[in-house]
Amino acid sequence: MSLFSVQNLSVALRGRAVLRDVSLSVSAGEMVGVIGPNGAGKSTLMRAALGLIPFEGTSLLAGMTAAARARHVAWMPQSREIAWPVSVEALVRLGRLPHGQGGTVADRRAVEAALDRMRLGPLRQRTATRLSGGEQARALIARALAQETPLLMADEPTAGLDPEHQLATLGTFRALAQGGQGVILSLHDLGQAARFCTRLVLLAEGGVLADGPPAEVLTRDRIARAFRIRAFHAETPEGPVFQPTGVIR
Repeated sequence: MSLFSVQNLSVALRGRAVLRDVSLSVSAGEMVGVIGPNGAGKSTLMRAALGLIPFEGTSLLAGMTAAARARHVAWMPQSREIAWPVSVEALVRLGRLPHGQGGTVADRRAVEAALDRMRLGPLRQRTATRLSGGEQARALIARALAQETPLLMADEPTAGLDPEHQLATLGTFRALAQGGQGVILSLHDLGQAARFCTRLVLLAEGGVLADGPPAEVLTRDRIARAFRIRAFHAETPEGPVFQPTGVIR
């Protein structure tokens, strides 16, 4: 079942073509990492697909009503500002609003599960605006988890997290995909993308340069072409290791 689909999507920002004729779909059970150099259009692709910025082409999500979209996809943008001094628990509970007023047994279970997954139980009564940047990021991820949608989209969700919480967060996203949800996230860390994602979409040169399993996307030639780097790639008992080693001049 396709949870995310764009066909011939093109976006121009400030008179500059960012994406041209991108067609892409994501199904339940996939964890898709969108990678690419700065300015390649990773955030633009997600925002256009959601109908947040003008685009040409078609998008499954943009064609939904706002209420239907809120029940279908949990969206985590790069911006992580928390506007109100509410408790962490109250912030996470906001994720239940698409399903009603947030007072049912199912709502409470979803909030508790999200707090537990992001290891926020000890912080549940803390004022969210007084948390560290990394703790705020975890609270916002928990809010998205509490939304319990078929699809989760996140723009650089591990930015600002320490290594432990980066790995834990990506492990949580992988578990969601293994449980049947769809996950789409943009990542700058190619090592994390190789280790956790079931599929990678490499954006470069205005479109999709490669789309497939990590080992097939992260080839020496494609990495050199898209990122202008060299990298070390190896398979280990704990999964693939992908480490940039140098810049191509």
